Amino acid sequence: MKVKDELFGKEVLDADIQIVGKVSDVVMDKDTFEVTDLVLKKTGFSEQIKSSENMIPMEMVKVIGDKILLKGEDDI
Repeated sequence: MKVKDELFGKEVLDADIQIVGKVSDVVMDKDTFEVTDLVLKKTGFSEQIKSSENMIPMEMVKVIGDKILLKGEDDI
């Protein structure tokens, strides 16, 4: 997987299909070169007020497609 092409800039949705941000960076394991976390930049009104980022572990990702869907309580 080419990380830049596949993940950067994708919208991330929570289990309720609400946008929580866009992927601005990734954290990779230096030994296995696997993506361990997604760094999200918040979008919308919250982005205008305060620049903030959240880290989401890959274990919380349910599906990667046109958008990234996170697992809900039922999936954990």
